[in-house]
Amino acid sequence: MGHPDGVSRNLRTAVVGHVEWTTIARLARVPQQGEVAHAAAVWEGPAGGGAVAAVQMAQLTGRTTFFTALGDDTAGRRTEEVLGRLGVEVLTATRPGRTRTAVSVVDDSGERTTTTLGPRLQPSLDDPLPWNELVTYDVVHFVAGDGRVLEHARRARVVTASLRESEVVATCGVPVDALIGSAADPAERYDPASFTTEPGLVVLTEGREGGRFLSADGTGRYDAVPVPGQEQDSYGMGDNFAAALAYALGRGDTTATALRAAAERAARCAATRGPYTLP
Repeated sequence: MGHPDGVSRNLRTAVVGHVEWTTIARLARVPQQGEVAHAAAVWEGPAGGGAVAAVQMAQLTGRTTFFTALGDDTAGRRTEEVLGRLGVEVLTATRPGRTRTAVSVVDDSGERTTTTLGPRLQPSLDDPLPWNELVTYDVVHFVAGDGRVLEHARRARVVTASLRESEVVATCGVPVDALIGSAADPAERYDPASFTTEPGLVVLTEGREGGRFLSADGTGRYDAVPVPGQEQDSYGMGDNFAAALAYALGRGDTTATALRAAAERAARCAATRGPYTLP
């Protein structure tokens, strides 16, 4: 099994999700209504929940597979190039048109506000991707897709999902081992009444306050881990946390140990400009 902070090549892992070619700009504060602000771009690369989680998973396992969809454009081609250099095998369905982009503004407190441009591209079971091979994976983290894709992902030994996809998870009735999201994000609200099959574990992150979790054994809290160095920004912390938690659960860690390992990875992200270090 490998050390919690080390690289383990024993697990075969995958992420199913989306990409946003993202520019992160730094401002002293988020502008008020009608105000014109001038910012400097401090990071640019493939981000969004799927791409960020895939990079983190590759860092933990040495290599991971990323099922996604990209536009037939420069951003799509650059995404494959950048992620490939970071140990991510990108299996993509190419769509005509543009890859979704995003602009994220980070203020001096480290908080970020993101605006996406264009529709989200996500893989479908109709795409000629090796969906049947998911049965051979130890861990799959699901970030974007429909119910049929999640059903195929469930063939893996451990399956986790983003709370942003709770409607998909609840509607198709596929049991996931963990559902992970932010307690502060209205789009990630957890409604247990909507699930016919409850997730094995639900984790709601609360940033610097740590977070809380719900499982069959009850509820509890976990502590945040101090940022190792100067805090840069919060962009990507949640997706780094989710990928690390999925990895730790796939490795067989207890809930407490897995949450600690995930919190450590989120803290590392906070000390990094952007969601990860570009190659």
